[in-house]
Amino acid sequence: MSIPSDERQLTFLTKLQRLFSEGDFTATYKFALLIALSDLAVEADAPGDDEVILSVRQIADRFIGLYWSHVLPYSAGAAAAQPDILVQNNGRQAAVITAIARFRETERLASFEQARMSPAYSRLVTDVSQTVSAQPLTYLQNFGGGTDAFIYERLPQGMIRLKPGVAYCMRRFHGLIQQMARARWIAHIKANQQNHIVLGMADDLEDFLFLTSRQSLMKVGQGLRHLEGTACFYCAEPIASEADVDHFVPYGLYARDLAHNFVLAHPTCNRSKSDTLAARQHLEKWLTRLDLRADDLAQIGSEAGVIVDPACARKVARWCYDSAIQSGSRAWLRAEAYEPVDAAYAACFGATPC
Repeated sequence: MSIPSDERQLTFLTKLQRLFSEGDFTATYKFALLIALSDLAVEADAPGDDEVILSVRQIADRFIGLYWSHVLPYSAGAAAAQPDILVQNNGRQAAVITAIARFRETERLASFEQARMSPAYSRLVTDVSQTVSAQPLTYLQNFGGGTDAFIYERLPQGMIRLKPGVAYCMRRFHGLIQQMARARWIAHIKANQQNHIVLGMADDLEDFLFLTSRQSLMKVGQGLRHLEGTACFYCAEPIASEADVDHFVPYGLYARDLAHNFVLAHPTCNRSKSDTLAARQHLEKWLTRLDLRADDLAQIGSEAGVIVDPACARKVARWCYDSAIQSGSRAWLRAEAYEPVDAAYAACFGATPC
């Protein structure tokens, strides 16, 4: 496996910083594109300098998922605020928002996961693909008064190719890319004068834009209780009161909710584990559960409106643990007890680290 040199990785980060500071962001599309590309790079599971080819339709599907809840009126601000759909373009409303709103009104589907199962979804993907191709994919790499195609190149038939080493850098710096893109996305919406009367004194805009709704998480929790009982996934002790719906692979490491990544946990275990990867005994249990309960967990996710993609959940977990092996991280076993993440963890996935 060929890994980009430290110099190439630093160059990538430097150019990414320039893109954020010198790029022209008239809409939130470019932030969505960076989030989508970094997620897809993780899920591509391509080591080192291996090229990654993506379709515009893949990216459009991620755009729809990112913007799906944004077509709902934002009403969580101050009491004086007037609920309305947030504007995500400096001029008229962003075309992706308009297309999703039209689709939701026509199809009457509450969740993104339900939408993806609809025969009409393909047309929505086509519409969003046209916007993605014409706008963010065309202009993302324009900054500082010129063009520097350091992330991807366009290919015929609606495809793009990530440049050598880019997928590796996007995986390694995934958290940083996500954090920067989300922070700039939020700032862009707050700076748009058309949103000021809607936002009021709101301080929960990030939750509205990016987090799964509390109602969906409650449905996931109810489904897991029915499927697996009320024992904590980690300590196996009964949960006497309310259980937490925990991200087995921490949300802080991969900020996309997947049905097969959720487990029930004691609030104390969840807080103790926090954003740390779980120890090998928990990983082995989770992987066995992924094999044995895949269909049941898919049903829970579908009913709760959470993305169902067990293969993706497994790839993301492998990426996280491979990264932890390379960095010499430690994994959470129980409160105040940790263990090194070593090569034995890779064996859980039936392969050596990427």
